[in-house]
Amino acid sequence: MKRRNFSSACLAVPASLVLLATQRAHALSLGDLSAADASGGVKAALEKGATVAVSLLGRPDGFLGNPKVRIPLPGYLEDGSKVLRMMGQGSRIDELVTAMNRAAEQAVPAAKDLLINAVRTMSVTDAKGILTGGDNSVTQFFAEKTRAPLTERFLPIVSAATVKVKLAEKYNKFAGKAAGFGLVKKEDANLQGYVTGKSLDGLYLVIGEEERKIRQDPVGSGSAILQKVFGALR
Repeated sequence: MKRRNFSSACLAVPASLVLLATQRAHALSLGDLSAADASGGVKAALEKGATVAVSLLGRPDGFLGNPKVRIPLPGYLEDGSKVLRMMGQGSRIDELVTAMNRAAEQAVPAAKDLLINAVRTMSVTDAKGILTGGDNSVTQFFAEKTRAPLTERFLPIVSAATVKVKLAEKYNKFAGKAAGFGLVKKEDANLQGYVTGKSLDGLYLVIGEEERKIRQDPVGSGSAILQKVFGALR
């Protein structure tokens, strides 16, 4: 009789609980992943993140309309612009800031192939470092691998986009003097260099954000390898 009751009880267990127990039994941990899977997952995540970031930023208002990456005048000059606005120069300041951000939006699409190549040629060590690294691991990786060549690629585009604004030349003269007094960082004393640097900062920031979205919801990525790798981290 006891055996019969036990069998009936087993049969009465909901199928959903059986499925959950099976899933837990087969759940992957980070240690279960092969180096190939871990590397493949990271590469897929970063390639997707880079593609999305370029698409989001490399369009009208990609920078100007996004408070997280919108490029302002640097430090002291941003404060000084308030005085100029009071003197009726607000439209000229707005023109310069708009030109700076439009320059960034025009430059970003030129980054896609270098970003993708950096991902596809990354080492297993790089992939593991990103997989187990902190929130800035993605930014560090792209900055190390692409900042120098992208700076060279962005500068001509940014220069062509800002040269049309008359205030840009005055910015360089004034910022150069301000840098001499320590009021502006030396790297920010040239408008084209400043905009290029901020463009890359914004680009890396958004790539990192997209990668974190995949970490938080690997199932939503629609990719089997991303689900497998980033699901193991949860």
